[in-house]
Amino acid sequence: MIFIAVRFPVRPEYRDQWLDRVADFTAATRAEPGNLFFEWSVDTTDPNRFVLLEAFASREAGVKHVNSEHFKTAMSWMPEVVSGTPDIVNVETAGQGWSQMAEISPQT
Repeated sequence: MIFIAVRFPVRPEYRDQWLDRVADFTAATRAEPGNLFFEWSVDTTDPNRFVLLEAFASREAGVKHVNSEHFKTAMSWMPEVVSGTPDIVNVETAGQGWSQMAEISPQT
């Protein structure tokens, strides 16, 4: 599995528009064969920074993603909206998605 975490610093004037702006990109990516998840959140220490967690079943699925039209479209408008270069972690790991955390289970 390819696991990617990206932190997008967004210009304050675009903060409230960010999730709407990435909606088509998100939907198209989630529909890709080989996409395991593609999830956005807001950084709790900086409301102008969005965090994307994404995973692909294989290196080939990741390559297809970055060569897709929706990826190219998103990359074409994002430079106008971000306030800095996004930070990224990109690793290949065993497994095919989320595992359960061993240290916490619901009380019965």
